[in-house]
Order: sequence, then C-alpha cells, then structure tokens
Amino acid sequence: MPYFFVFFFSLLPAIFTAHASQLATEQFIERPVYSQKYDASRNPIADGRAALKLAKQTNRKVLIEVGGNWCNWCAAMNRFIKQRPELEARLHQTFVVLKVNINDENDNAEFMAAFPPANGYPHMYVTDSSGDILHSQDTANFREKNNYSEARFMAFFERWQNKKDE
Repeated sequence: MPYFFVFFFSLLPAIFTAHASQLATEQFIERPVYSQKYDASRNPIADGRAALKLAKQTNRKVLIEVGGNWCNWCAAMNRFIKQRPELEARLHQTFVVLKVNINDENDNAEFMAAFPPANGYPHMYVTDSSGDILHSQDTANFREKNNYSEARFMAFFERWQNKKDE
C-alpha cells in the first residue's frame, strides 16, 4: 500500500502540469460564431463591436481575417491551423478572431472602408481592444516553400501577444 502512495504522489506534478496545459488550450475553445467561419450574412460592424468588447475583457488584441469560403488559400490556412492544436490555441490566446466575408454576394464595403486595401486573401488586420489598427498582414508572409509555416505564425503571435503589464 505505501508504494501506491509514493507512486501516486510522484505522478502529481505531471498530472497537474498536463491539466494546466489542457486548461490553457481549452480556455479559448468556445469561440463566438464570428470567429469560426466566413459568413456573408453576418454584420461585421456588429461583430466587430462584440469582438472589441471580448478583447477588452480578456486582454487580447483583435485579428480581423478577411477572406471567404471561395478562397483556396483561406481554406488551406484554416486547415493548417486546425491540424496543429498548439498553434490554434496560441492564435486564440493572442487574439479575438473576427472573420469577415468578402465575395460577390457581400463585399462588406462599408466595414472594409476603414482598413488599408488587402493585397490578396486571406488578409489580416491587427487592432488593439479599442479598435485602433496596429498592423496589416499579407498572409503570404506566413508561407514557406508554398506552404504555411508554423514558426512564422508563432513569431507573429509572439509579436502581438499582450504582456501582463499592458
């Protein structure tokens, strides 16, 4: 019986570390609808207000991802991120993601008028939690040898991660 307790207590640090890591990953699993997919029927102005409010509450910046379901690189980027749980968790720990649809059905011109022109899609804009535009990002910069690079995404997330004293 004493061996069981020694064994059990020796595992506690690993159990707590794994649980803490899982909690950090799961913390942002529940995401608003506007973070999950491009949707031509959504109002990005209203969604943007909600994203800014959530960013303030959670001390994150907002990442506005502009694209659409028609966009092959948008689908490739989303697949790339989803297939890497650590990368996806870091994305949502760093940003409140706001996906804005751009297509023939709805170009969201009124919303997009506030931003510098996109060079292609998907395109990203980083704002602070007040809505001030901090950065415009061509997602081609995340590619390496015609595929997305986990290291380049992680460097981007590190650059824009809010620090404790911000």
